[in-house]
Amino acid sequence: MGKLIIFSAPSGTGKSTIVRYLIEKDLRLQFSISATSRLPRGEEKDGVEYYFLTPDEFRARIKKEHFVEYEEVYEDNFYGTLKSEVDRILANGDNVVFDVD
Repeated sequence: MGKLIIFSAPSGTGKSTIVRYLIEKDLRLQFSISATSRLPRGEEKDGVEYYFLTPDEFRARIKKEHFVEYEEVYEDNFYGTLKSEVDRILANGDNVVFDVD
């Protein structure tokens, strides 16, 4: 079974740089795409940078226990990790990398 690897630090400290570097190596790592209830910014695409959900969709998934972890950062502004995303990566035989603030 794959491993779950968490990089946690405040925003702007270089987590994403480290994660990108490691994913480029042949270490069987895949980045866990987070879910959010905020709107896409710029060229962001659903299922690439984030899974974009409405606040109501996010709350419904919380009630159904679809998240490994989640946080309401501001009112109606949620971020979290879907169990299905972790399961998808592990099913490929890869290790899961998380980037958490």
